[in-house]
Amino acid sequence: MFEGAEFLNKEFFWLLLLLPLAILWYVFKNNKQTAELKMSSLKGFQLTNSWLPKLRHLMFVLRLLALAFLITALARPRSVDVSSRTKTTRGIDIVMAIDVSGSMLAKDLKPNRLEALKDVAADFIKGRPNDRIGLVEYAGESYTKTPITSDKAIVLRSLESIKYNNIIEGGTAIGMGLATSVNRLKDSKAKSKVIILLTDGVNNSGFIDPKIASELAVEYGIKTYTIGLGTNGMALSPVAILPNGNFQYGRVQVEIDEVLLKEIAEVTGGKYFRATNNEKLEAIYDEINKLEKTDVEEFKFYNYQELYRPLVLLAGLLLLIELLLRFTVFRSFV
Repeated sequence: MFEGAEFLNKEFFWLLLLLPLAILWYVFKNNKQTAELKMSSLKGFQLTNSWLPKLRHLMFVLRLLALAFLITALARPRSVDVSSRTKTTRGIDIVMAIDVSGSMLAKDLKPNRLEALKDVAADFIKGRPNDRIGLVEYAGESYTKTPITSDKAIVLRSLESIKYNNIIEGGTAIGMGLATSVNRLKDSKAKSKVIILLTDGVNNSGFIDPKIASELAVEYGIKTYTIGLGTNGMALSPVAILPNGNFQYGRVQVEIDEVLLKEIAEVTGGKYFRATNNEKLEAIYDEINKLEKTDVEEFKFYNYQELYRPLVLLAGLLLLIELLLRFTVFRSFV
């Protein structure tokens, strides 16, 4: 009955200490009121085994239970149903620009750079329930994989479907990836607009200079976080495609234009990160998650249901039963 309930006036439970005192008083009074008659012999008297004298104490038990219920009712038990609603007052629009060039299949991250990124990015998306997120793919050219949307299921499905393919022109067009991301955000009315641009190479393709794309981001008030993905030194990367369609891997020097990525981040008010393994990549997205906070207003609604009334009714019923027994069945014992 009281599962999940709270008591508004807990101090009334101190009155339960009266119950042991009442029991002691009753025992003492009962002993004083019991008359004794000493006889030398019971011969000539008919003995009866009546159960009524033994049950007369039931009236005191009923009265005691009624008192316990009344004390509990005074403590004001009530159940509380709490519902909450959240309202995003200052949302953030985020575009994740992902390099899908062949070098993203390098195995210096496990199982490879692209799959490691997808795992971490999925956790990041799940952790931003109140923001809109979009995806941009780029290699030698760029295109929008998913426009900014609040439907995280769509974004996660699109992210999962990202893979290397030879349809997109080869190379790494950082400028075009950034420009496409800016284009997705330029008309956004969000209080904060953010691009997370990830690459594992240098800008060697495309017809838009990364510096011009950064200036566009500044003009539209878009902050850019850049991530250089790849270990220091050599990495096992695709170097050729075998006749059966599989990649041939070889040790390749990791080249990331960190100067360019740092400049893009600095100009747009963002930050540059370097991820050399899975753990660092995860830590980077965690840090970005902490840096970009969404203001959420929470409303809580409390619905109280009073539970003392059944206790009062039950106490009254017990007292009524006690009175009926006193003036009927146990009348000769009172």
